[in-house]
Amino acid sequence: MSGMTKPAGTVTQKKRKSQSGTGKRQAAYLLMVLPGVLFLLAFSYLPMPGVILAFKFYQMKMPPADSLVQNVFLYSLFTSSWNGLNNFTYLLKDAPMLIRNTVGYNLLFMVVGLVLQVGLAVIINEMRNRKTAKVYHTIMFMPYFVSWIVVMYALYAMISPSGFFNQVITATGGDVIKFYSEKQYWPWIFLFANVWKYTGQGSIIYLATLTGFDEQLYEAGAIDGATKWQQFRYITLPQLMPVIVMLQILAVGRIFNGDFDMFYSLPNGSGTLRQVTSTIDVYVYDMLKKGNLRNSFGYAGAGAFFQSIVGFFLIMITNAIVRRHQPEMALF
Repeated sequence: MSGMTKPAGTVTQKKRKSQSGTGKRQAAYLLMVLPGVLFLLAFSYLPMPGVILAFKFYQMKMPPADSLVQNVFLYSLFTSSWNGLNNFTYLLKDAPMLIRNTVGYNLLFMVVGLVLQVGLAVIINEMRNRKTAKVYHTIMFMPYFVSWIVVMYALYAMISPSGFFNQVITATGGDVIKFYSEKQYWPWIFLFANVWKYTGQGSIIYLATLTGFDEQLYEAGAIDGATKWQQFRYITLPQLMPVIVMLQILAVGRIFNGDFDMFYSLPNGSGTLRQVTSTIDVYVYDMLKKGNLRNSFGYAGAGAFFQSIVGFFLIMITNAIVRRHQPEMALF
């Protein structure tokens, strides 16, 4: 009796149940992904026709009553005359300064941020009391939720002519430092603000990766006499390297995109700091604000298109370099 085969109907029913269970699991996963897909569709793909704004001499026009398109912006977009690459020539006037600030700050943030984020993740992972580790990481993560507007007011209270720092300086016999008119301080202010706000948030991925490492590797290293630094160098870092490379490839693609909220808010509108605080994002916003400037929308569109196309090619080039030397670490 034990050698008898099962009826075909029983096997078919089991297959159907298995397929039904797999389908339900996939549906659950798809529902989890759906909000992200909708967000990407709404803010990345639906606005794509607006790319032509970079190549048009945009003039606001009221649509006639018989027009199928009654939206003023869309009607003006499709009826404005083509301007070729002339919009980009306007961008070139300030391009050296804008590119220097945007790329320079981002490179600085990438290098310092990478070191501090990996270091924070390693330190928290080494804590044996998990409750204490969670408390510390929560404290480091909280600044990510603070608005840059709040930070701007706090910064003003600290470095304004009558702020805390200047009060301390004058109390010790020094002269007042005019932070909002002296350029040399602002690269360090931006660096400190970026590190304070994003280090905790950026360490999450590294910390999640560290928790998945095999503890036996560290135990073997300790038995062989490896110090903590040697364990980090020869065990932790090689295993973290694929995640580090992946995140840096993505960061290179955003190297022409500055943190608009930070660069626009913290200087508090000081025109004397323009040479060290203006990035491409701030330029695009300023163009949109200048309603009295002819074709301001076209200039802003050219700036945004420049950011997107350069970022795309940078990701492709960086990924190709990584794939050539370390194929297993490439994104695609």
